[in-house]
Amino acid sequence: MNELNTLRSAVEGRVWLPGDPGFDHVRRPWNLAVEQPAAAVVEAADADDVAALVRYARANGLGIATQPSGHGATGRTEGTVLLRTARLDAVEIDPAARRARIGAGVPSGRLQAAAAPLGLTGLPGSSPVVSVTGVALGGGLSWFGRAHGWVADSVTAFDVVDAGGRRRHVTAGTDPDLFWALRGGGGDFAIVTALELALHPAPSLYGGRMLWTAGHAPEVMDAYRQITAAAPDELTVWLDLLHFPGADPMVAVDSTYLGDAERARELLAPLDRLPRPLSDSRRTMAVSELGTITAEPTDPGPGLSRAELLTGLDDTAAKTLLAEPIAPLLSVQVRNLGGAFARPSDSPHGPLTEPYALYLFGIPSDPATAHAITARQRALAEALPVSGRKPFTFLNPEETAADAFAPAALDRLRRIKQEHDPHNTFRSNVPVAG
Repeated sequence: MNELNTLRSAVEGRVWLPGDPGFDHVRRPWNLAVEQPAAAVVEAADADDVAALVRYARANGLGIATQPSGHGATGRTEGTVLLRTARLDAVEIDPAARRARIGAGVPSGRLQAAAAPLGLTGLPGSSPVVSVTGVALGGGLSWFGRAHGWVADSVTAFDVVDAGGRRRHVTAGTDPDLFWALRGGGGDFAIVTALELALHPAPSLYGGRMLWTAGHAPEVMDAYRQITAAAPDELTVWLDLLHFPGADPMVAVDSTYLGDAERARELLAPLDRLPRPLSDSRRTMAVSELGTITAEPTDPGPGLSRAELLTGLDDTAAKTLLAEPIAPLLSVQVRNLGGAFARPSDSPHGPLTEPYALYLFGIPSDPATAHAITARQRALAEALPVSGRKPFTFLNPEETAADAFAPAALDRLRRIKQEHDPHNTFRSNVPVAG
């Protein structure tokens, strides 16, 4: 592309063009099942470099797709410059104010490591390698969301580069519409270079995983439903049906409790009355160790996912989940929501009134397996009490923003997109235009 001939001289960061050594490696997303084309890849040196890239893109009629690490990619990047922001990695914490300012490339694990010695926590998800900014732009489901709501609810300010290539500091006071859109509406409106967010007290944390053979799944499910029906907001419990390649099917319960171990064990007592587990990693831990609970991969790999929100988990739904082996799926995860998730939220998605989230995942080793995975996901979703909405952060490449947002919220997002980026310079993983 002729318009890319001068890109290397326009920015200070590293540039890869088609044909360059390593180009195919750096353009790939985290999910290797997603093919991600790109006209070029830029690793920005700093926020000023991002602004220079935006001005260059506007002058040359190019789009920009921003990814710190490639999580959540959908492959909708044809003809765009793929922007990597991993070098925007500053972390500053004000412990007295319980506030952090972090660069757009900071992964959740780094924020947690900085906050933990101060008795504070962000709102981390299950993986420590996902960027905080990427999670916040998608709304963000966290281990501690039942106590503190969406990750986006804790964001107090964004540093952005707008479609004109200008650096701006965005708050609810300076630009309420843009601030609202960025707190869960995706990356369609501006490029975030840093964000400020409230931290939360975490003087003590108890958590871990209990694992049984799949033969105990009905008893584990009953205990899970009993615990989640009465769980305080500080307790989060996930149930996982697992079938790893070459291993027997298993069932796991993952939990965290923002409080002391004695109270956590009381709340989780129904699990201790079950048959002896294969393993039990529950213990008092630092908030920086949360990634060890599910031990998700920290390197890219292929995957096919589907998420749903469940309106309940009654006897019929529980029996449906356990009626057949989950294969060819690798995992079926049920997360309890409620608590602060269900309370008012000034974010595009709004409150999560559904009590449970369902996440279905498989590894497509070949086309036949991929087809079988999606068929199994569809059959499960059709047999369960789903609400029809999905968390924006969990959308897969086949889904659109209309699957996450109510019509009025989506209309508002589209108006904000038109106002702030009328030339569609910014290309979100899931564009609000559909």
